[in-house]
Amino acid sequence: MRSLTRRRWLLQAGGASAAAVLGWSLPATPAWAGAQQEEQLSDAVRTALAAQIAQAPPPKPHFRSAQHFGQYWFWLANQAVRLQTRMPVFSVRRDFLQTLWYEAHRAGLETALVLGLIQVESGFQKYAISPAGAMGYMQVMPFWTRQIGNGDVSSLFHMQVNLRYGCVILRHYLNIENGDLFYALGRYNGSRGRAAYPDAVLAARRNWLVAGGSG
Repeated sequence: MRSLTRRRWLLQAGGASAAAVLGWSLPATPAWAGAQQEEQLSDAVRTALAAQIAQAPPPKPHFRSAQHFGQYWFWLANQAVRLQTRMPVFSVRRDFLQTLWYEAHRAGLETALVLGLIQVESGFQKYAISPAGAMGYMQVMPFWTRQIGNGDVSSLFHMQVNLRYGCVILRHYLNIENGDLFYALGRYNGSRGRAAYPDAVLAARRNWLVAGGSG
């Protein structure tokens, strides 16, 4: 797989118009961010995914033991320092990381992988819109709100909603690809079989690994 050599930043004209109407200020986003292809879902898959989106989260993470609790706080402290330049307000990055930890584990995903994907997809910009129309931290395509959600596109700018959709969708693609991360990441980006995007996410993932932490 060839390595990523450059990143181009574009702004979607259509997304900018919609944002102007709703009062959103849009940062530029990577040219390859979130171009997932809409696909036909069976009734069983649609129902299962919709249930995963709709389930209410606990107010705080739960832990099986004091050891797991300690690992979580070690992870949280390390990632909060790493994320400081991107999210200067401590309460914002604490809530973001706590939510990401919960949603990633709920979907059976590694937190470093989800953080790496967000770094590549949106650069941790909450209100990012891609040239393809994908929205938020995990660059979720609006059609997902119609397929498995309540149809409220603007909810994709809500932190927990966006992270939940992104993690559920990535898990769905991993299931389709029988656990093959390379092809699952390609599906997430809409570039299945091409190496640049998986290479970039996996390279970014390494920035978020924490030795001894609960990732």
